[in-house]
Amino acid sequence: MGSLSSAAGTLGLTQPAVSYQIRRLEEHMGVSLLQRQHRGVELTSEGRRLFDVTSRTVDDIDMLVRSFRSQSERPAIRLRTDYAFSSLWLIPRMHTFRLLYPEMDIQIVATQRMEHGPPDGDIAVVFGTRDDFGSNATLLLPEKVVPICTQGFLDRNGPFFDPFEIARARLLHLDTRAPSPWFDWKSYLAELGINRDAAVGQGELSFNTYSLVVQAAIGEQGLAIGWMGLVDSLLASRMLVTAGPMLEATDRGYWLVPPKAQSAETDRLAAWLISEAGIDALKEQDL
Repeated sequence: MGSLSSAAGTLGLTQPAVSYQIRRLEEHMGVSLLQRQHRGVELTSEGRRLFDVTSRTVDDIDMLVRSFRSQSERPAIRLRTDYAFSSLWLIPRMHTFRLLYPEMDIQIVATQRMEHGPPDGDIAVVFGTRDDFGSNATLLLPEKVVPICTQGFLDRNGPFFDPFEIARARLLHLDTRAPSPWFDWKSYLAELGINRDAAVGQGELSFNTYSLVVQAAIGEQGLAIGWMGLVDSLLASRMLVTAGPMLEATDRGYWLVPPKAQSAETDRLAAWLISEAGIDALKEQDL
């Protein structure tokens, strides 16, 4: 037994308005949905069947709306960086962050066209110098480079104890603007006192992304410049080996640039990035 008045109160309508809508529904369907009693109403068999179907549908819609709201309320952060850092450093480690913060959604935006200066709402990990990013930036990976190749390539073409031997080897290049913002083969060899003509060697290969340079080195296509922090796992697994002296540029590297508008979520991601970089620095000492 039910009451149209109580139903109207629940819906925020008047009792005549509810009665009118029910009569229109009954006329449209050609059946009676309610039996009017002296002290209220009760569902007919047809009304009960309609109620059972509609209540399940309403419950499903309610659950769907709740899931939409839950997704829209989930904290989400965006991290901007380049292809090399995202593919070789970040993605292999993301599972540890997701174990720590499973409720957070992260969008990784990889691009080679990074703007200097803090992003509006995004965390950025960008290669450059302190002067590029300001005092709020944190140096994650200082630039340390070393020639790398497979052991097979080294056995067949090395050893490369003398920098002149490196200059005469088949080298793998990363395309970049001139002057290069990071070590390339020209600046690396110049630090060792060698002026190498880019046209010499045994057939030069150039790539527009560093991950392709690394893949070419794994494929024994030549010597590549290896950035410590990006190739550490490949060196630890002996997929690649070092093949020359290590050089460091203390004023350059990958910097963590916080957003202008920080939040608890961006602070968590920043702290995790700094922690992971510190762990890598300890591992690097053991390589």
